[in-house]
This record gives sequence, C-alpha cells and structure tokens, in this order.
Amino acid sequence: MITRRNMLGLLLLAGGDCYAASPGKRIVILGDSITAGFGLERAQAYPALLQRKVDEAGLPFEIVNAGISGDTTAGGLRRVGWALGAGAAVVVIALGANDGLRGVPASQTQANLEGMIRAVRAKSPEALIVVAGMQLPANFGEDFREAFAAVFPRVAAQCATLLVPFLLEGVGGIAEMNQDDQIHPNVEGQRRVAENVWAVLERALKKLQ
Repeated sequence: MITRRNMLGLLLLAGGDCYAASPGKRIVILGDSITAGFGLERAQAYPALLQRKVDEAGLPFEIVNAGISGDTTAGGLRRVGWALGAGAAVVVIALGANDGLRGVPASQTQANLEGMIRAVRAKSPEALIVVAGMQLPANFGEDFREAFAAVFPRVAAQCATLLVPFLLEGVGGIAEMNQDDQIHPNVEGQRRVAENVWAVLERALKKLQ
C-alpha cells in the first residue's frame, strides 16, 4: 500500500525536490514505467530530455517526473493530488498502457482519466492538461484495441485538453527503438517519445509565458 509518507518519498526520488519551483512553473508528468525510464538511467527518460528542451528554449519551467513503474489510471487517480503538490502550470497524463495490457475495460480507463482531469482542475484551475494517447499491440483483439485507442482522443475532446496522439509513435512495435523486452523504449526510443511530447508541449509552454 502506498501511504502518504511513501508517496512523498517516491515523488522526491522521481523528480528531485518536487516543490522547489512555484506551482506556476511546474510541469508534472504522471506516468508509468515509460515515464519512469524503466531499464535506463533517470536522465535518459523522456521527462529529463524534455527538461533539456525546456532549458534550451529558455523557458522558465521545471519538469517533475511522477512516473511509477506498473502504474495504471486507477493508481494515477489515487495519487494525482500528491503528485501535484501545491499545484502545477501543466500536467501531462501519460497513463493507460497498463490498463490495456491488463484488459481493464475501456470505459473504466476513460472514467479514471476524467477523474484525474477533474482533480487537476480542482487544485490548479488554470493548469494546461495534456493527455498522451496509447495503443495496444496487434496481438490484442481488434475490438478491444479500437475501443482502447479511442478513449484518449475522446477524453481530450470532451474534457478540452491537449492531446499527444500516440505517446509511442515511431517507437511501439519497432525493435531497434526498444529494449530486449520489446515493451520499454531504449535510449533512442526515449528520445523519440520526448519529441512526440515536445511537439505538443512546446506550443503550450510558449503560450504560458
């Protein structure tokens, strides 16, 4: 069980001092093992790569990597308040892949995503929210794959958030972009994931200046 104390410890480990930057300068990325950088150094995970892009662009934001391996949208819903801390300027929700792999009904994944969005807006009404789309491998049934993939753009449209169409675009299913397990991005794969997110995030951050 993740207690309040343990959650704070996880967040501090994930992103350094999560509360160093003011709420208006924080970008919180809620995610799973892809965000956490499973199998790699933390500095090789896409949130760290995005921080470099933010710095190079001269933008005054601090990225908090709130990725926990194995997390689901249900887990994200439980911990979103702790991940936000005092609040954030931008929240990226990159959860759902493990829901699909575990066969969680698409309707439940959607309800959890919507719950996270409501929780973010309750704490940080002005925060920009980005939903990262997910897709399942071809070995899953077509009906379930289609229902799952449709959740993310539907949530983004209905809840008026930004959307990364597919977090693993150019990575998922491509052997040379993944580690030996063919699930988790390798160094090159993480770089591509960072590019996928940056294509949406850069425009959003420039509007916030």
